[in-house]
Amino acid sequence: MVAANREMVVYCFDTLVSHYNSEEAPPPAFDAGQHPLFVTWKKVVNGGEPCLRGCIGTLEARCLINGFRDYALTSALRDRRFPPIQARELPTLECTVSILTDYETANNYLDWEVGKHGIIIEFTDPDYSTRRSATYLPEVAANEGWTKVEAIDSLMRKAGYNGTITELLRKRIRLTRYQSTIFSMHYSEYISYVKTTRGAAPSIAGAKPGAH
Repeated sequence: MVAANREMVVYCFDTLVSHYNSEEAPPPAFDAGQHPLFVTWKKVVNGGEPCLRGCIGTLEARCLINGFRDYALTSALRDRRFPPIQARELPTLECTVSILTDYETANNYLDWEVGKHGIIIEFTDPDYSTRRSATYLPEVAANEGWTKVEAIDSLMRKAGYNGTITELLRKRIRLTRYQSTIFSMHYSEYISYVKTTRGAAPSIAGAKPGAH
């Protein structure tokens, strides 16, 4: 099984830096497999708790190289919940890559473990008769300190449902659970890695002087 690793995060940082510099990213130092994947960007300011800046991925298997290249940029620049990440924010960024595994159909909406499983919910909006779906990665509910029910209710809102959440509606949810391997790296660690492996730190157009 392929596990998330340092080289995948480096490639995501390389891709974003190269975007700001209007250059091609250096070739990745990992093999191309096919897996579902996510890229998450967080901002860390003054040693505080990391704040989400973007998180987008695919629940379908994709070529890892193309997938990380595409979702590194999509999650940084086109997550509709946030303004696009600016080059000057790079020194504050932390990147996490996730590779999703072990998809299982749950027996009901409570048939999963906080901190172990990511969850995908699918349900019919009773007000509009539309299908809605959304996912949280395994670390989300644990990081937020949610119970299973709180996580489910939050995920229903994320899916776009604005009506009253009832127990009856929760019981109609089709839930798929999955697991993931993750690897996180802060921008400062990325710079150290690049200096060590390539002999010089990257320079970024539009970043603050002294930020690298």
